[in-house]
Amino acid sequence: MKTNYKVAYDKEWEKLKEKDPKDIADKLDVLYCSDKKQFTVTFLNEEYILDFNYETIYKKDSTVPLNISASIIILNYLTFSNTYINISNKWVSLKEIPNGGALFYPAFYKSAILELINKFGSDCESFVQYSVKIGGIPADFADKSFVFKVLPKISVCIAIWEGDDEISPNCTILFNPSIQHLVHIETVIAIGGYVADSLINIKS
Repeated sequence: MKTNYKVAYDKEWEKLKEKDPKDIADKLDVLYCSDKKQFTVTFLNEEYILDFNYETIYKKDSTVPLNISASIIILNYLTFSNTYINISNKWVSLKEIPNGGALFYPAFYKSAILELINKFGSDCESFVQYSVKIGGIPADFADKSFVFKVLPKISVCIAIWEGDDEISPNCTILFNPSIQHLVHIETVIAIGGYVADSLINIKS
């Protein structure tokens, strides 16, 4: 029996094969090689190959497949949007994203934001060190914050307020409002969680 992830993965490949790959490449700032039937997509500063012939996604110059949750994120990015999207400089929380952001926020807080608080709320130095390791660019929020370019048109900002004896630590994960037009709301959540997990589980 297929897992829910495998069902979603297969459905995204079906959707992708129904679309014009050159149109996708133009709209979403990815590369497509018609001779090889392959997309090249940058995901968290690493290049990945999507191979139509085998329905696989793997890191460039490697044969190791990307994990399925990240693969679904990339596939949904390629299949979801039907229009050209302009990116603004504004940032919003998940609560402000339509089509379910506020509804999903409590669970997202527990699974991603609270985990970041527990990991880095008293250790901003490690937050800075780990953020740089996965390509984060410093931003001007909170005590420390970084912007992570997850996909060519999707970035995430994570901000940490360090706690002390009197003030509890805090954290927020922010998205560009255009993300609602680029991926499904469940993928928005997956993207925020994936970046948080990448920071929390990074090897020092």
